[in-house]
Amino acid sequence: MKLHLNYRLVLASFFLAASAVAVSQDSCEKLAGAKIPGATISLAQTVAAGAFVSPPAPFGGLDVSAFYKGLPAFCRVVAVAKPTADSDIKLEIWLPVAGWNGRLQGLGNGGFAGLIDYVQLGVAMSKGYAGTATDAGHTGSPIDAAWALGHPEKVIDFGHRGIHEMTRVAKEAVHAFYGKSPQHSYFAGCSDGGREALMEAQRYPADYDGILAGAPANYWTALLSTAAWDTQALTLDAASFIPPAKIPAISAAVLAACDELDGVRDGILNDPRQCHFDPATLLCKAGEDTDKCLIAPQAAALKKIYAGPHDQSGKEILPGYLPGAEDGQGGWGLWVTGPAPVKSLLAFFAIGYFSNMIYEKSDWNYKTFTLEAGMKSAEEKTASALNATNPDLRAFEARGGKLILYHGWEDPAIPAINTVNYYQSVLATMGPRADQFLRLYMVPGMQHCDNGPGPDSFGQVGKLTFDDPQHSANAALEQWVEKGTAPSTIIASKYSARDEHHATMTRPLCAYPQAAKYKGSGDINDAANFVCEAGK
Repeated sequence: MKLHLNYRLVLASFFLAASAVAVSQDSCEKLAGAKIPGATISLAQTVAAGAFVSPPAPFGGLDVSAFYKGLPAFCRVVAVAKPTADSDIKLEIWLPVAGWNGRLQGLGNGGFAGLIDYVQLGVAMSKGYAGTATDAGHTGSPIDAAWALGHPEKVIDFGHRGIHEMTRVAKEAVHAFYGKSPQHSYFAGCSDGGREALMEAQRYPADYDGILAGAPANYWTALLSTAAWDTQALTLDAASFIPPAKIPAISAAVLAACDELDGVRDGILNDPRQCHFDPATLLCKAGEDTDKCLIAPQAAALKKIYAGPHDQSGKEILPGYLPGAEDGQGGWGLWVTGPAPVKSLLAFFAIGYFSNMIYEKSDWNYKTFTLEAGMKSAEEKTASALNATNPDLRAFEARGGKLILYHGWEDPAIPAINTVNYYQSVLATMGPRADQFLRLYMVPGMQHCDNGPGPDSFGQVGKLTFDDPQHSANAALEQWVEKGTAPSTIIASKYSARDEHHATMTRPLCAYPQAAKYKGSGDINDAANFVCEAGK
């Protein structure tokens, strides 16, 4: 009798589960007919567990098909939003068939956008979130801006409208599928995604309850003007170019001069602002030019890049790049100097921006760029669409929003001090009450969004985790929004490529302006031997 009863219960459970899937599938397919103003749903399809097949990895990307095989069943919604006649904002919403946690997770872009991040969609959806992502209004490589030429509305879509439209459509789809709106909505983005994140807080404060903004390219006009200026500094005189082979010598000299300023010799500058490395110390002897030294034009170019551009009156356009970010796979050889003249990522971004968005000449020559005229044109033409520098976050504060900023101190793509400056501008505008909704975490030893010699895993964008607030900025943000517990110290970890489960180094990330200080004894790779203290 008992066995028979258990069998009947199991059988009933099976049919109930099958029925639930059938109902969800039916409701998913019905979304194709949902009427959403300004948008069209082109696909609404239930994807069985492990059955998602992604488009081919773009631009030589990694094969992540094994990741998709581990995904649970979900309702995939593909839509296009057209707020203007020239808009074409492609977006996707992935809705868990079972186990939705009541939250929406919006995801940002990188570079010039152009791609939908299927991996991060899968990560969020597999943890119970309704996930949404967009190409921000155009399709293509994140380092190509040709789409912008002659399309000012697409520039606005890329600037801020695309993410807002994505969010609006996603909330409609969530309500249509589950019969209710998200209880809480979150957004996470790094680099251009960090700029998008700040755009949401500044322009569309009702979109999200919690926002995670990493290494934001929020002062876009100054950043791309700086990129053009730095490219000129390295290439207008052929002798100024610093080849990849010389980068390790620069890095070694910086560490020799500054590594121990924080009391620990570990290959990490805890606060690179304290490092006053002089490139002249690397000057080659007369008649010499090796990979271990710099000739005079190279030393002069390096000094310019550290200092950052200033206008004719001496006013800083953007902070310079800090010492310590030079070496490594994600260092200057990729971003600043490049493998060859005018082949760095910053050169690609600068030329793409000014040729397609500012001067609207596909054959524009970067050598004609002048700092003040270029910056003036950039401000006049695109500041309103692209810059996310407004420090007045009263509307976001009033609706109970929470914002966490983070930036790697060793970022070779976006000067880290730029984010410190924005944070301080909010404090100056909002006063002490900003502490009720805003935190900044500066990450020693991290380059652009991740990588670098220091711990670079703390639940941030690209490595999102949704639990353990002590080790995840993203989870700390959720706890702040939903439980009112403000984040304090977050533990960052470093993992080797061979072992993604056991950290080789941990360090505390302290809420700025505090910084981690070594206690003076114990393993320097253990966060327990550091304490957060007020920075200098």
